[in-house]
Amino acid sequence: MRRKKEEAQETIRKLIEIGRTHFTEKGFATASLEEIVQEAAMTRGALYHHFGSKKGLFQVVIEHIQSEVAEQVEVQAAQSGEDMWEQLLSGCRAFITTAVEPRNRRILLIDGPAVLGWEEWRKMDERNSMRLLRGQLEEMQQKGYLKEVPLVAMTHALSGALNEMSLWLAQLPDYERGLEEALTILNHLLKGFKS
Repeated sequence: MRRKKEEAQETIRKLIEIGRTHFTEKGFATASLEEIVQEAAMTRGALYHHFGSKKGLFQVVIEHIQSEVAEQVEVQAAQSGEDMWEQLLSGCRAFITTAVEPRNRRILLIDGPAVLGWEEWRKMDERNSMRLLRGQLEEMQQKGYLKEVPLVAMTHALSGALNEMSLWLAQLPDYERGLEEALTILNHLLKGFKS
């Protein structure tokens, strides 16, 4: 029984990994389930059993990417020291840079909202990066670093700015220069909320 469960987990992991590569390189619309299962040395039945459909596999791939982005936000914020403003800026930078990485950009920023729909995509964002952002803002407000502003509204405004900056940067050929410009603007924006 345990062996079967391990084999199923390995099958899922492999399909997610191969699916992610195909969705990155070809996009959702042109990625072929036949090619994915062929590369995985599996049948379509195995994919349908675990994911239900191509869209089901795609959704799980996005959930993995969203989780990776959130993990990078946490790591970068933690590594930036005790300064809460620096933690916030480091987390924002990590969000943007991870979102626009070549292996994430197309799936997360282009195909994700189009295939899953904006509402489902936002729910995933809320469970991951937006949850961390809200926690950081709450802690900053409790410790007196942030003006008394409505945190739900601020979380959505800042999350929207980060998502829009990521979408903009994903289109630029010189994304490094654009990243510095985006972070400069973000820094000026956030200064208005310092208490």
